[in-house]
Amino acid sequence: MVLNAIIVDDEEFARSSLYFLLQENCDNIHVTSIAKSVAEAKTILTNNQTDLVFLDIAMPGENGFELISTVREANAHVIFTTAYDQYALKAIKANALDYLLKPIDIDELKEAVERASKYIALSRKSDEKNDNLLNLSQQLSDRSEIKKISLPNGQGYSLVNLSDIVHIEADSNYSIFHLASGEKITVSKILKEYEEILPDHQFIRIHKSSIVNLDYLNDYNSKNGLEVTLKNGDRIAVSRRRASDFLEKIRSYTSLENEK
Repeated sequence: MVLNAIIVDDEEFARSSLYFLLQENCDNIHVTSIAKSVAEAKTILTNNQTDLVFLDIAMPGENGFELISTVREANAHVIFTTAYDQYALKAIKANALDYLLKPIDIDELKEAVERASKYIALSRKSDEKNDNLLNLSQQLSDRSEIKKISLPNGQGYSLVNLSDIVHIEADSNYSIFHLASGEKITVSKILKEYEEILPDHQFIRIHKSSIVNLDYLNDYNSKNGLEVTLKNGDRIAVSRRRASDFLEKIRSYTSLENEK
């Protein structure tokens, strides 16, 4: 499947080097246009069928995020090419969107293009707009906290409220999300990726294979080693090396709850 792509970047070297990398390494990418600004890109997206947008964020005038609504209307997929602030990267990761840090690594580019190709193939079976782009846009307009996360489920994405996540369990290179409804969603990403994304005042890694949502903590005890019981009845051990961090986090969390 050949994908029509555009490159959006204000730096000439960045545009030309990415174009060269795509030409040499990604046979299924046909770069139809190159834009120097968000304004140029909006015109291209409005008048041309585009599957994939390689989008820089830090540009003068309108930044790359200003293009999101237009990209969504065009039902295109985005791969961000940037080295942007930490909140933006967390928001991008939370919405299962790809980003490439400059200078772009060839192998990472190939992997991102392959993921985009699979996603676009699935999305063509549906007329739905790209909901993870909409969620990203909403979260970036309110930078106080990430509230939703998009989980790739093999058929697209499941958009999940963080408040519905009870705990996350590691299973080799997979992560299993246990939701308040009893549903489980398995994602082919390691637990550490979600440890970096999720708000650390609400979620804590208590074991190499477990992250828990403190909102669902029912009790904890140290009868047989430190262990937590969650409101859904699940019992999870707290590893010895994480015990002090856990107890400190509980004290901070309790203080915040009492202030509400």
